[in-house]
Amino acid sequence: MSTIRGGARGDLYDQLVREDRVHRRLYTDAEIFAEEMLKVFGVSWVYVGHASELGSANEFKTGTLGGRPIIVTRDADGEFHVLLNRCLHRGATVCRVERGRAKRFVCPYHGWAYANDGALTGVPWPSGYAPEFDTGALSLGRAKVAVYRDFIFATFNADPVSIEEHLGAARPLIDAWVDRFPGGEVVARSGAHRMDCAANWKLVTDNSTDGYHPAFSHRSLLQMAQRLGESKDMAYFADSPDDGAMYCRYLGNGHSFIDQRPMYEAAGDYWAQQRPAPGREALEARIRERYEPAEATRLLDLSVGSQMNLTIFPNLLIIGNQIQSLQPIAVDRTLLLWQATTSPHLPDEINALRMRSQEDFPSFGEPDDLANFAECQRGLSIPEVEWVLMNRGYGIEGRQTLDPDGGVTAPATDETPMRGYMHHWKQLMQGADV
Repeated sequence: MSTIRGGARGDLYDQLVREDRVHRRLYTDAEIFAEEMLKVFGVSWVYVGHASELGSANEFKTGTLGGRPIIVTRDADGEFHVLLNRCLHRGATVCRVERGRAKRFVCPYHGWAYANDGALTGVPWPSGYAPEFDTGALSLGRAKVAVYRDFIFATFNADPVSIEEHLGAARPLIDAWVDRFPGGEVVARSGAHRMDCAANWKLVTDNSTDGYHPAFSHRSLLQMAQRLGESKDMAYFADSPDDGAMYCRYLGNGHSFIDQRPMYEAAGDYWAQQRPAPGREALEARIRERYEPAEATRLLDLSVGSQMNLTIFPNLLIIGNQIQSLQPIAVDRTLLLWQATTSPHLPDEINALRMRSQEDFPSFGEPDDLANFAECQRGLSIPEVEWVLMNRGYGIEGRQTLDPDGGVTAPATDETPMRGYMHHWKQLMQGADV
């Protein structure tokens, strides 16, 4: 029998989210999913794209924001806009291609035309409308837009906090990730590696800073990394991950972080710790022939992932050199987009190696995760077992450290970040200001 009782909606979420566990309904209830598309994805700053995807005037891309079809545009003056992809006339989607360049969009249904800032610029045969019909007073629905270090965020919140306040303790980590690139310039114009996940979006977020699962879920990948008898990338997860310098952090505002950099910095050479992969040898040889040894090593290190797993609530994950974003589709379906990143200030060979990183973890590790997410969704369909435990590290004195910026640091396998972001989720679902 369910332990959850009726009552006010706010009281319901107090029952569903406990200190060390959450109820299965957070992942399986279609009504909760519909509500969080309004209360979480509707009022938070949500990642919608990278500025480099719209590198010049009048470029656009389509996507979703909490299930709402949107168009992200860059107008002739370089300003970004996030428009609801819904004609004012009869509700048809106006733009039906993934990306391109356009100064205006014309609805294919009845020909209503909109500028790429959303303004209605004309309708066919306007004499058929009464004199008070004013096209100048109408425009596509718009979200507020904020850009931080070329990451574009949008919200429908009428009075949101600044993007800087929303990012909070995650800001210096974003800065560190971007500034690792020469000139602090990141380009994300590659085609996305798309994965259709048969699970709730929060299962992905649960996993994003989970240092507990790699030794088991990614065992085949770790064994491949060790096939030459050497300790290579991620092999430290297979031993006792809490015994090393790696750690996880809850950053506040739903954001979280797992830092693998200490495991690399101890060795001092990122490139040397990479798993062998087809095609890398030739690219490495070109770099070593062209540059002095120290510079060649520096450049090769920049082809390697940052060893940072940074989650910006609710839908942006920065993993290694990859930008991953989540698009919730249904209570039990999520689209994951992975994009490799390059730099205009790096040699072509280094950028090629960065692009080929798509062949590594996204291809060999992420399928393990998607299988687990789908099996979790399947298991959570059982009504007789109500609770999802997030209690690793909970209640152990001295295991967590309260940081000066308000964050909480814990050993890599702790579920501290999950407990933190679920508390933030509950606040939003109860109508807290963000």
